[in-house]
Amino acid sequence: MTLKIGLSQEELNHVVYFETDKYEVPVTEENRLLLFISTLSDMDIESISIFGFCDDRGASDYNLKLSQQRADAIKAIFANNEISESLITNVDGKGEVLLKIVDEKDVLKIRGLNRKVEIIVKPKPPKVEVIAEEKKPDKKKDVPEIIKGDLKVGDKIVFENILFKTGYSTVMPESKKTLEEIAKSLVERKDIYFTIQGHVCCTQFSRDAVDRKTKKRNLSVARAKYVYDYFAKKGVDKKRMKYVGLRRLFPLGGDPKFDRRVEILITYVKE
Repeated sequence: MTLKIGLSQEELNHVVYFETDKYEVPVTEENRLLLFISTLSDMDIESISIFGFCDDRGASDYNLKLSQQRADAIKAIFANNEISESLITNVDGKGEVLLKIVDEKDVLKIRGLNRKVEIIVKPKPPKVEVIAEEKKPDKKKDVPEIIKGDLKVGDKIVFENILFKTGYSTVMPESKKTLEEIAKSLVERKDIYFTIQGHVCCTQFSRDAVDRKTKKRNLSVARAKYVYDYFAKKGVDKKRMKYVGLRRLFPLGGDPKFDRRVEILITYVKE
């Protein structure tokens, strides 16, 4: 048997600042937050905590409500950018931060720094895997092999090893070779027609996610089109292909990264 120990990752922190009496996230702060979220794509996350705060002005009840609204606003941005809500374990409004005056002229600056939401991302502890070497499992057919096999109308082929970067329609670098092999198989298999179906993970109310490159809420469509354009470039006849975005309507129920996927549905097979 062999032990495999993963490398540990440090806790990540981010702060979002707000205008006075506001809980809408300023554009510059939202852009900073999206950049932070993009750094999480390679992290195995255990939990995300979101804490809202206000400055010392305003009544206590008002500040509690406003700080909670600020925390909720940040949670919504996470949820609409393919971060699973199950990872967000705390969304709390803490009310006001007491003003500590060091120098009278710094009061406005200190208050501005207190109108904030603090985000704490905790990674999962290192994994220790025990792998039995005595018996290897049967090798599963890869997508190119499936495409070359017996197919019928209604068959669905999931591109399991084609993974997308969180919030983007482009595939991860390690997926490009596999995508090229799939394209070659489809060029050779001229008798099948198919629809490319794009999916996203972790958005609210079954809506599509935002494509961070274009700022449009059509990420599932963009992923399907990315694959469609790639296949066409590699020589697959466009008449044989269609593409569609299915938002987050069909989650696989496992790791969210596998819901950021594309699959093909066979729609016609020539006799």
